[in-house]
Amino acid sequence: MMFLANPAGFWALLGIPAVLAIHFLQRKAREIPVSTLFLLARTHRESSSGRRWDRLVPSVPLWMQLLGVLLLAWLLAEPRFQRPRSVQRVAIVLDGTASMQVFRESLTQALHEKLPPLQGPAAELDLLVLESTPGRERLYHGSSIDDALNALESWNPGEGTLDPGPALRIARSLIGRDGILIFATDTPVENPPYDARLLAIGHPEENVGFTGLRFTQEQGAAVWHALVKNHGIAPAVRSWQITYPGGRSTEPRNIELQPGGLISLQAALPPDQESAILRLSEDVFTMDDSLPLVRPRPKTLRVFRQASALGELEERLVQSLDAVEMVHDAAEADLTLCTYDPLDPALPPGDAIVFVHDPTRAGQYLKGGIIAEEHPLMSGLNWQALLVRETIQLDRQPSDEVLLWQDQRPLIFLRSVLLENQAPHQQLCFNFDVRHSNATANPAFIVCLHRFAESVRQERVAPSSSNLETSQEIELTADPEFPASIEFTPLHEAHTTIRDLPASRRLRFEAPARPGHLIVKQADVPLLTAALTFADSREADLTHCGSADTLGDASSIPVERHTTADHWWRAWVLALLAALLTGWHFSRPRTSSTPDLSPSP
Repeated sequence: MMFLANPAGFWALLGIPAVLAIHFLQRKAREIPVSTLFLLARTHRESSSGRRWDRLVPSVPLWMQLLGVLLLAWLLAEPRFQRPRSVQRVAIVLDGTASMQVFRESLTQALHEKLPPLQGPAAELDLLVLESTPGRERLYHGSSIDDALNALESWNPGEGTLDPGPALRIARSLIGRDGILIFATDTPVENPPYDARLLAIGHPEENVGFTGLRFTQEQGAAVWHALVKNHGIAPAVRSWQITYPGGRSTEPRNIELQPGGLISLQAALPPDQESAILRLSEDVFTMDDSLPLVRPRPKTLRVFRQASALGELEERLVQSLDAVEMVHDAAEADLTLCTYDPLDPALPPGDAIVFVHDPTRAGQYLKGGIIAEEHPLMSGLNWQALLVRETIQLDRQPSDEVLLWQDQRPLIFLRSVLLENQAPHQQLCFNFDVRHSNATANPAFIVCLHRFAESVRQERVAPSSSNLETSQEIELTADPEFPASIEFTPLHEAHTTIRDLPASRRLRFEAPARPGHLIVKQADVPLLTAALTFADSREADLTHCGSADTLGDASSIPVERHTTADHWWRAWVLALLAALLTGWHFSRPRTSSTPDLSPSP
């Protein structure tokens, strides 16, 4: 197959009408009367009255000049011939953010138009289609443009704001330096990395959607608060309603929002309902038009309190925690609140918060700087206002992890307790008598207690319900003896997908990228019931979308790599020179030896 590297070279063919026009302009011949025709020498036709249009007289110079124009146009067009088995590799990285759902059809149409020319002179086209979402499998790899576009039908972008850099780097490594890399998005970006070409197919759109959800307890009722935001640049009117399981819905109500405006909706979840769906009238971006919710139910934390002089402090701590059940048997407790008695130094075997109880008179305030170690329980807490008096201390073990120091004295440390056939237990030990300090007035002390109690709660294998966001990282504690499964039902769909997880103490997975309902089960017992909502306001703002296309010269780059030059070009040059010389030879004036036979006056 032949290709032209410089089709503009055919403009040289305009020389053909120029040559013909010149040969149409002839000189009028001068008549010379002679008596004998054989005495008439061959003469050029000369005109005494100037040039005029006349019939075309075929001649050797005419044909040589026409041939020269054709050869010149052929050489200037630079014909090239396809290399056998040449392959043009093209990788398309699709922006996996949620806003691309609005422009999926536009993207398909743009790729249907832009992809065929990218093959250029190559014998084959190798297409690779990837998502910018890390860890996702390839959408397509093959040579058919139609199959690649059909693969986009199953593509469902739904992520929050993503950095396309890692995906572009992987795509570039797969297609090599000479491949064409395309980043398909809805928002123009300047200078995509890894020499990527940009195909932006977006345009500004108006959008109103849910952007946040929280629950509060008011007079014993669970009250939900949902935020609705107008992401557009024009005032908007939307209707909203609540749908409960079974199909019962409230009457639609209208809300008005100014550009960029926020409005809060709230209502109590009926006692007989565990879930609901808030719905807005739909617009072009549907992911934030519905907000599923469930009644939050954290894991129940069973707490056992030992009798001690710190009863008031422990009672206040218990009251400040959610979903706490007091038990009277330490063997049934998830968390034990106890004090250290030097006469009976034995501590409970499980998870516990241990305080020092010093019945003697406290000593002087401790001196020295307070230093907190790097630990999740200490992160972001300010202990510099803590004042502690000298009291008795706990017996430390070599494996204890100190969290807070004052000079050389450990004030708080974490102890790991290993029990047979059980996961390690943690004990948070306060190595001073809190009654002889200002710890209860220090916010860091209260936050540390709450963090530890919540960490114990999370270690429980128990059912819970919560409202989560799409694509959120989820970690659950499970029974390591049994596998688990994830059941997900997207909104507006009756089909439920089931995904199996291997048996593990820690179940780690990413929530689906679409709003819906999620249930994690183990041995047919629910571990987590969740409602997934989309709440990324950056992706919901479609006013910054736009179009851009830098694929214009992509198809011209690989011409030399996939083709070979015309091996006969030297012969064409010689033929051009020969045509020029031949035409010159037959068109040059000749000297005649025939005498002048014109009559004398």
